[in-house]
Amino acid sequence: MLELRNISKTFNPGTVNEKKALNGLSVTLEDGDFVTIVGSNGAGKSTLFNAVAGDFYPDQGSIRLDGRNITYLPAYRRSRQIGRLFQDPMRGTAPHMTIEENLALAYLRTAKHQRAFFSRVSKADKEFFRTQLARLDMGLEDRMRQPVGLLSGGQRQALTLLMSTMVPPKLLLLDEHTAALDPGTAEKVLSLTKEIVSREHLTCMMITHNMKNALELGNRTFMMDSGRIVLDLKGEERKGLTVEDLLERFRTGAGKALDNDRILLSND
Repeated sequence: MLELRNISKTFNPGTVNEKKALNGLSVTLEDGDFVTIVGSNGAGKSTLFNAVAGDFYPDQGSIRLDGRNITYLPAYRRSRQIGRLFQDPMRGTAPHMTIEENLALAYLRTAKHQRAFFSRVSKADKEFFRTQLARLDMGLEDRMRQPVGLLSGGQRQALTLLMSTMVPPKLLLLDEHTAALDPGTAEKVLSLTKEIVSREHLTCMMITHNMKNALELGNRTFMMDSGRIVLDLKGEERKGLTVEDLLERFRTGAGKALDNDRILLSND
């Protein structure tokens, strides 16, 4: 379970560039919640992820994960419990290392399997990696000795997804992780995402610019504006909503129309 209580963050306070990125944000995610998040640029979506991941400490408020206060826990320690994918498929993997070496780094550094990074990868570990790679249905299990830099963007993103989840994290953060992929590859990675999140019963938050995906994926949708969650839709309230309904709900909740062309055009 993830609990955020009254989280606020202002960047460059007292200057002409002052920006209140998070504004007293409070929310609770239950175990197994799959939340999609939409909002205009500057709404606070990625800033929310950065706060949860520990990229900065909030000015006020608290963050608890599975009952533990992690508000001031360093990011490198949170990363053992929090998986994260970014929009850029080049992030999250080491291109000059092999697929097997990348998987080993991700696997051996988790809290459950923590060992020295350069400890010997056992035969059982390698077989486990092959089995996990085969689930991606990309043939990567037969290319384990190849450098990751030879993979396509979609293959790298799928590999990063696997690295983040083969030891199930307490929380998975997906920051527009299919936005840089072509439509066919994006659909494949989204399908893998749904399969893995469902199979492992992961608690997950996914930022998306596609409002159709926001309504079709997961069990809950947040709409953000000005560092706040202005809509939290779930259950019967969310079921059957159309994109037009969502835009109207945003107008009511935020007091203005959604003006992000990237979001609006992606739903034609």
